[in-house]
Amino acid sequence: MPTNREVQRAAESFRLLADPTRIKILWALLQGESSVADLADLVGATPTAVSQHLAKLRLARLVAGRREGTFVYYSAADEHVRRLLAEALDQVGATS
Repeated sequence: MPTNREVQRAAESFRLLADPTRIKILWALLQGESSVADLADLVGATPTAVSQHLAKLRLARLVAGRREGTFVYYSAADEHVRRLLAEALDQVGATS
C-alpha cells in the first residue's frame, strides 16, 4: 500500500492533468522544446494563461525550463510524462 504522502502526490498530479489546456501543453512539449509564445499559438491560449499552466506543471515536476538569455524554453520533464499522457490518451482512444 502506498503511503498517504505518495497517494496525495499522485492525486495532485492527476488533478493537474484534469485541464484540457495542460494536456495540450504537455503533448506539444513531448514533440520538442518550446517557448511560451509558441505554446500559446499551438494550444490556442494567451501567453499569460500558458505561463500560469507551466508554473503549475513545473511545480509538479512534469515540465522543465531552460533559460537562454531572456527566454525560457520548456520541455517535458522525462519519459514518465510521455507514458502518463500516452496512457491517458490511449484510454479514450485518442492515439489509436
